[in-house]
Amino acid sequence: MIFIKQKPDYIGAMASTLCLIHCIATPFIFIVQSCSITNCNGVPTWWGFIDYFFLVISFFAVYRSTQTTSEKWMKTLLWIAFFTLFIIITNEKNAWFYLDETFIYVPAVALIGLHLYNKKYCQCNQGKCCTNEG
Repeated sequence: MIFIKQKPDYIGAMASTLCLIHCIATPFIFIVQSCSITNCNGVPTWWGFIDYFFLVISFFAVYRSTQTTSEKWMKTLLWIAFFTLFIIITNEKNAWFYLDETFIYVPAVALIGLHLYNKKYCQCNQGKCCTNEG
């Protein structure tokens, strides 16, 4: 938890990247698995919980990043990307409405980009906040 407070953008970008890799790898893992195990219609429980693990880490990273960013628009975009990811993952688990699985990549990539941009350009340092001053 201390590391999230000190480097929330790094943690957020890393968690979002791992989430993206998880989303990309899942179909390939289950294609390979389908040939080797009988009666594998569902996703293993532990694999499904990884989604929630990434959501928890992402929540704390976004929360902390929004506390240290100097740009109001960055706070809004980080929360929009997080809640979009949350809704897509929750919908995937509960099947409320049909949504193509590729939509999950949009908020994941957005969180990666926003955290990296925020780290480079929008940090408050020693009481002074940047205002797009290069």
